[in-house]
Amino acid sequence: MTSRAQPLLRGVRVAPSILSADFSRLGEEVAEVLDAGARIIHVDVMDGHFVPPITVGPLVVAGIAEQVQSAGAMLDVHLMIERPERHVAEFVKAGADSVTVHAEATPHVAYAASIVRESGACVGAAVNPGTPVEALAELASSIDVALCMTVNPGWGGQPFMAGSPQKVARLRAIVADEVALEVDGGIDVDTAPLCRASGASVFVAGSAIFASGEPGEAYRAIARSVGAE
Repeated sequence: MTSRAQPLLRGVRVAPSILSADFSRLGEEVAEVLDAGARIIHVDVMDGHFVPPITVGPLVVAGIAEQVQSAGAMLDVHLMIERPERHVAEFVKAGADSVTVHAEATPHVAYAASIVRESGACVGAAVNPGTPVEALAELASSIDVALCMTVNPGWGGQPFMAGSPQKVARLRAIVADEVALEVDGGIDVDTAPLCRASGASVFVAGSAIFASGEPGEAYRAIARSVGAE
């Protein structure tokens, strides 16, 4: 784990996802949630292949890295792309403190995770709603973050999927105690506590924060709902 990211992945955190931010004023909206206390900024990278949309690349990560890291926060980059092992180095060079790869996106997920580790970033591994949590069993003690998708990946603003808290609990039972368990999709003041009760510790929220009109206050409300730092 990088020295910056190590303490930030401990405890309970809410991670605003810039996927739902207004990119015409991205720096301002990131500043609002940082000022409200956010210490993890989540970046969703999509390639148009693993998931239909195309979103951002290393240039956007580099564009906000100094702002985020100078505030004592970290950049949590979620690669929803095919063969992520081919692109990890670019994102770490751009400023990613942690990089999450999908079990479904490569036939060599353990290798992809090792590339992240060798790059110096924290290692995350993710499973989609239709993928059994056992897909991460071989990585259970070698990753820093286990990400349980609580919507099908690709678009922000989707409703939280019923049954997700039970899946979170199953994943929590598989991964090592020190692994941060992250949830992503439909997270708000109502659904975050359900996942917290099942063992989640990092809560990615996009539209619930940035589509609210008051990102800072929306961040604080979700943080209060789960007792986040």
